[in-house]
Amino acid sequence: MATCTLGFTLRQATSSDDLHEACAVRSQAYGHHVPELGDRFAEPDGLDRAHGTAVFLCRDKATGRGTGTLRIQVSAFGPLLLENSLILPSWLAGMPRAEITRLSVLAGADPLTKLCLMKASYLFCLASQLRWMVIGARNDALIRNYRRLGFRDVLGPEDRVPLAHAGGLPHRMLAFDVVAAERAWAAAKHPLYTFMVETLHEDLQLFQPHRPVRLHQPQSQAQFRRLAAVA
Repeated sequence: MATCTLGFTLRQATSSDDLHEACAVRSQAYGHHVPELGDRFAEPDGLDRAHGTAVFLCRDKATGRGTGTLRIQVSAFGPLLLENSLILPSWLAGMPRAEITRLSVLAGADPLTKLCLMKASYLFCLASQLRWMVIGARNDALIRNYRRLGFRDVLGPEDRVPLAHAGGLPHRMLAFDVVAAERAWAAAKHPLYTFMVETLHEDLQLFQPHRPVRLHQPQSQAQFRRLAAVA
C-alpha cells in the first residue's frame, strides 16, 4: 500500500500550548466571518478539557503554526452541545453519537487540511464504536459539501435551528452514518473513497502522539488536492 507524507501533522491537542493554538485557529477562522465569535473562541472553554472530548490540531511542518482544527464530543459522557438547543429524533438520540464542532481552517492552509480533519473525525468515531456523527452547517456551500460526503438531514431539509453554542446562529443539522460509510462510498464509487478508505499516511495521529494510528494515504498529494473541493 502506498504511503505519502503530508506537509502538516494532524494530532490530538494534548498540551495547553496545543489547545491555545487550536483556539487561535478558531478565533481567526470564525472571526473572519463573525467577529463576535472570533473573540468568544479565542480561549479554551470547559468542554475542550472534558472527558469524552477530543480536539484535533493541524500544524504546518515548516512553520509549526496551527492551520486547522476541530473538536469531537462523544455522547457517552453526557448530552451533546446541540442537545441544549434541540431534541434529536429517536433514530439518532438512541444511538452512540458524536458532535463535530469548532471546525476551522485558516485561509491559505494546505488544501488537504479540511479533508484530513474530516477523515480523522470519521476514523476516530469508527475506532470509538460510534454510529453517528452530527454537525451543524450554517451556509449552503458547507451543507452541499457535507451532503456530498454522505451526511443526511436530521430534521426537515429546510429546517434550521439556532444553536446556543454557536452564537445563536441558525444551523441546518446533518448526521453521518459512520458504520455504513465505507459501504456507501464503495457502492457509489465516490471520488473520495480511495482517500478516505484505501490510502495510508502516518501524519494523522488520532489517539496518542507516541503511538500513531496507521491510516491510509494517497500515492500523491496532487491526486487528492484536485478532489479537495468535494468535501
